Amino acid sequence: MADTLNISELKNQITIQQAWYYKIIPCKIEEGVLFLNYDKSKNSEELKNELEIVLGKKIKLIPEEALTLEKLISNYYPKSQAEINLNSASNETYRLNVNDSGFLETLVKEAKSLNSSDIHIETYGEKCRVRLRVDGVLIDRHKLNKAEYPTLINKIKIAASCDIAEKRMPQDGRIRFKFNNSNLDIRVSILPTLYGEKIVLRLLGSDASHIQIEKLGFTKEELERYELAVKKPNGIILISGPTGSGKTTTLYATLKKLNKPTNNILTIEDPIEYTLDGVNQVQLKEEIGLTYTEALRTFLRQDPDIIMLGEIRDAQTAQMAIRAALTGHLVLSTIHTNSAWGTVSRLVDMGVAPYLLASTLNLSVAQRLLRVLCPHCKQQTELDKNELPENYRKLNINHHYKAVGCNQCHFTGFKGRKAIYEVINITKELTEEIKNNSTTIDAYLKTNKIDKLSENALQLFIQGETTLEEIYPYLINEN
Repeated sequence: MADTLNISELKNQITIQQAWYYKIIPCKIEEGVLFLNYDKSKNSEELKNELEIVLGKKIKLIPEEALTLEKLISNYYPKSQAEINLNSASNETYRLNVNDSGFLETLVKEAKSLNSSDIHIETYGEKCRVRLRVDGVLIDRHKLNKAEYPTLINKIKIAASCDIAEKRMPQDGRIRFKFNNSNLDIRVSILPTLYGEKIVLRLLGSDASHIQIEKLGFTKEELERYELAVKKPNGIILISGPTGSGKTTTLYATLKKLNKPTNNILTIEDPIEYTLDGVNQVQLKEEIGLTYTEALRTFLRQDPDIIMLGEIRDAQTAQMAIRAALTGHLVLSTIHTNSAWGTVSRLVDMGVAPYLLASTLNLSVAQRLLRVLCPHCKQQTELDKNELPENYRKLNINHHYKAVGCNQCHFTGFKGRKAIYEVINITKELTEEIKNNSTTIDAYLKTNKIDKLSENALQLFIQGETTLEEIYPYLINEN
């Protein structure tokens, strides 16, 4: 009878190094015997004997084609992980060795190698796991031993200067690493749950010097409109979108463009995600009274030219941002709305007078991130137009690309993400629309050839850069 193990538990029967060195992958455990697929061109008897000594288990080998096997190994044990100097191949059941003094550095290196933004460490009854967020999607990476879980939590708490005795209240902390002569800040969030504490590590502190506004995803026309607005000496520029949609990256690309010796730039952020030489960055600390509003009051006495607010969260912050713009400063910030024009309604709902908003808002931008198909393995196929939303079924599209998966993309089918934008300059005509509290400007956008998020998403799909599944939410939710 086969033991009931899920995929994550099965793959943790061997280490990354063992998988690649021996070219093996577990497929099941039956009556205490571990069944492994192996390269059928190898000597099975010699391999079996060596593996039984190394793994300390009874082994049965099942032959497999080399190409198929490599695909499976790449899927469950990505090479980028194998190249990291993890614990040497041994009969350790759990690939993440909590008792290793360098376990946290190992985990962070793995996350960085996969371009992960967050590390989730969590427990559910007897199951403990580590997940990584890659290209906006969480993927299982490790199974942890329940007995070792408290040790893991305490080690992270100590590194983050948190209270190891406090287990009932949420805590926040920071950890700083140095990799390859560059600093990496990690924001630590600890949350008490039913079965124990859950930790999320957000990888921050990247140098913003590599960010270029021309490479973010703006079309030529959108970039021209955007750069025209940021060249104005005063006013407000707002970027909207959900958490993780790349708003901060766009803001920093903008600051990099504006960062000149003649400008005094001040930012208040939570957290500080990038560092830029020449920019005065302030970390929000609400527990001691350093709020967005309080920081803004002080900023106005610091002779600023440009002010960047991490987020407009409430009416008080919105009013202070308007005040800063009215007194001759350029203010950049983010806000959570569904569309560029939705920002206007949100600020009015916060209590900002429409006539003040009309005279200060320079530009409203909506932004999202779409996963991009791996160019090495994407596959063209015929499009069933019934898969499209009803409004789009008359489009002249006969083919599209689907995600397949290969060694280059860790068999996910996607490699990286690309931003799509909706960029609206506030013209005299739109100023009147704001004063009149208009809820929609679709006719204006169409007349002035301003693409909405849905139109830019559709364009990426037509160009074969992403999938129908990625753009579908935008096609059915245009407003």
